[in-house]
Amino acid sequence: MAERLIFHVDVNSAFLSWEAVRRVRRGEPDLREIPSAVGGNRETRRGVILAKSVPAKRFGVTTGEPVGMALRKCPTLQLVEPDFKLYLQSSRAFMEICRRYAPVVEAYSIDECFLDMTGTHLLYPDPVEAAHRLRREIRDTLGFTVNIGIGPNKLLAKIAGDFEKPDRVHTLFAEELPQKLWPLSVDAMLGVGKATAEALHRLRLHTVGDVARLSEEQLQASFGQKLGRYLYRCSRGLDDSPVSDEPEELKGYSVSTTTEQDVTDRKTAQRLLLQLTDSVSARMRRDGARALGVAVKIRYADFKNRSHQRKLDTPTDLTDEIYTVARRLLLELWDGETPLRLLGIGLFDIRHTADGEQLTLFEEDTRRRDRSRALDRTVDDLRARFGVQGVVRGSTLGSDGDALGKKHRAQLELTDEDMKE
Repeated sequence: MAERLIFHVDVNSAFLSWEAVRRVRRGEPDLREIPSAVGGNRETRRGVILAKSVPAKRFGVTTGEPVGMALRKCPTLQLVEPDFKLYLQSSRAFMEICRRYAPVVEAYSIDECFLDMTGTHLLYPDPVEAAHRLRREIRDTLGFTVNIGIGPNKLLAKIAGDFEKPDRVHTLFAEELPQKLWPLSVDAMLGVGKATAEALHRLRLHTVGDVARLSEEQLQASFGQKLGRYLYRCSRGLDDSPVSDEPEELKGYSVSTTTEQDVTDRKTAQRLLLQLTDSVSARMRRDGARALGVAVKIRYADFKNRSHQRKLDTPTDLTDEIYTVARRLLLELWDGETPLRLLGIGLFDIRHTADGEQLTLFEEDTRRRDRSRALDRTVDDLRARFGVQGVVRGSTLGSDGDALGKKHRAQLELTDEDMKE
């Protein structure tokens, strides 16, 4: 059996690069050469930074930070609102080029993919040169750059791709682990966040090599069976997950919003939550799915997050049923006064229509669900004809007839799941 050979292709600062290419083609300045970022709104100073240029990075601007904080670091920062239609088009274009090189390509997210190059040695005797050819073709054809990591599995290929950016090719094979991986800090391991890194440091495990010297049993004794096993395998570069060109079923649906002004009353928060519920449940119905779990997330004005979730008795795709649970979760999470700047809802434990639906013995429940389903179907059909903004549920309107009220217009923020093709 041929030794596996995997490429990981990752677009450099994808959202910003894709917007920059569009503007350069119109004869405008290149966003990549000035302090710039994608995300949020300069006037309202709301939202977060989704991508930033190298010049913006020199000012200390970081991905994921609030727009207001980024503008304090860099007052001249040019902000660009996200355009997800452009991002999907650009994503499909670079992945189409990748498919010319490999028989199997897995879209890992909107801006990165894995290529299974196993068995292509007759076509590409030198994998590194093949990666450079692919890198140059994407750059010269589409106008943006990518990093390519090469390894014997998906784990090492992805780690390699993050070594040095932008527009680079790196390898990470088993024989290179002592020189390239083990000297790195523990947070270089995929999935190791701040809390896990701090726990490792408390045990005097500061580098990946420190972790690799421990047995699986030792790591499980400190971190539990699942995380201990993962740390053991990751530190040694072990991964047997396949590259699959079959799209994964979504494990959940979620959407969140940051409002222009902090929310400080329950009525406004509940109207906002209903709008979010309406949006996320419609997407789920479109996919012929139902949820058995509902989660609500809030963020206070001081950026502290809280969340709460609950399992349902039976899977549902009905907006009213989901909202009833979500509203109850919000009441348990929030005192109704502490200023909120973000509210989100997630649906998890997804079941598909083919799985069947549990029936109720109570005729009134059946009639109520049939009415709710008919209403949802009508709203979905009207929106398909007239657009999302063409049909608004009356209960989401403020006293002035404006959805959410003028003070609390919502900017819906798509999740990673929404970005997948």
